[in-house]
Amino acid sequence: MDTARLRRSSRSPRARARVPRCRLAIDARGFANLATQLPSPNCDDRPEGCDIALIVVHGISLPPGEFGSDAILRLFTNRIDPAAHPYFAMIADLRVSAHFLVRRDGTLLQFVACSKRAWHAGRSSWRGREGCNDYSVGIELEGTDTLPYAGVQYRMLARLIRALRRRYPAGAVVGHSDVAPGRKTDPGPAFEWERLGRLLAPKRRGPRSG
Repeated sequence: MDTARLRRSSRSPRARARVPRCRLAIDARGFANLATQLPSPNCDDRPEGCDIALIVVHGISLPPGEFGSDAILRLFTNRIDPAAHPYFAMIADLRVSAHFLVRRDGTLLQFVACSKRAWHAGRSSWRGREGCNDYSVGIELEGTDTLPYAGVQYRMLARLIRALRRRYPAGAVVGHSDVAPGRKTDPGPAFEWERLGRLLAPKRRGPRSG
């Protein structure tokens, strides 16, 4: 190993320079500062006095198993063309949304303010409490139950969860399959909960010297 090269590169201003990363934050109205906003009409007011206590992770791809189109965006904004794909004819009348979508490249989109109730979980309950839409934030990941999710998706998801927890008392993070067992399977076996847990774990600081 060329240790001299390592020493020189460590002293280089270019090597030390880092592009500052903006902190993802949720403002008082429930909007994420780093998300592209695409308002969905598929939302309404949360029940009065209902705190956000739950984060629900979903998986979605449209058409099923395909990534990168604008079909998810069109579904959540009631603009999907039933003639564009045979599957779309089956879902064109659905009125659904989520607060957020994390695309395969880590891009963050927001459809509904967190202060509003997005229509993402359907018939659902968590620990005996019905109607998860009332008290949860729904995050869709572009993916399927069986194909691995991308690393950048996990990193963006972790950043978003941390931002949500700074703003709201949202402790538990669960899958759609956890709140609607037998009816829903996403985000599926491909989702690595342990990986997300590692990203959310507090960073250990080394002992201070001197």
